[in-house]
Amino acid sequence: MATRLVQINMKAQDDAALGRFWAEVLGWGIDSEGPGVTNLEPVGFTYPGPVAVCIDIIARPEPKTVKNRVHVDLATTSTAHQEELVARLKSLGATPVDVGQGDVPWTVMADPEGNEFCVLEPRPVYRDTGPIAAVVVDCTDPREMARFWGEAMDWTLHQVADDSATMRSAKGVGPYLEFIRTPDPKSVWNRVHLDVRPYPGDDPAAEVARLRSLGATDPGIDQSAIHWTVLADPEGNEFCLLAPA
Repeated sequence: MATRLVQINMKAQDDAALGRFWAEVLGWGIDSEGPGVTNLEPVGFTYPGPVAVCIDIIARPEPKTVKNRVHVDLATTSTAHQEELVARLKSLGATPVDVGQGDVPWTVMADPEGNEFCVLEPRPVYRDTGPIAAVVVDCTDPREMARFWGEAMDWTLHQVADDSATMRSAKGVGPYLEFIRTPDPKSVWNRVHLDVRPYPGDDPAAEVARLRSLGATDPGIDQSAIHWTVLADPEGNEFCLLAPA
């Protein structure tokens, strides 16, 4: 049994407006499975698939209060492309932000609801990822996160070090999943989290048990009204185990 990363889940006070922003940024299509839910995926994409990690934006009234522990990095193909993309993002409502990054070649920005993301300088490693170069998770121990997620999913570990770790779909396509060491501890429920799916035919209960044996924990919420399972990784980051597909 194994899972794979299929989407990130993002909370928003206005899911439709934030969905329109990110659809414009990524050039993706917009759909909805119900009120308060905006789904984003590439046009013509067959879900789920390794070439993209989709975005689900869910309406919630709580405002953002702290820096997100999960964000996306956007890929660029040249310095001119990076400058053009930053300018276009500003015209769409994004703003530059200072999260203590210092003098770096990438640009840190926030979307209209304050969710941080980075516009990277051109890097050869991201030349074939699509618009999202990487989904990035802040953590205190990248090696432990690589251990857990490397066993939780069937993605391939590309690099593991004390300050960072990197994974990608075993198919060698789509964005990377990266764990970056940061001193800031987790303090609130994450407004952006990972959603993973088992494969068709897998037993969801058995997969929950397997993930718990690897170090996943119960976040302590009432899950009686949902048809997926919410767990937390070894650093307390919530994630959802969706139904096999």
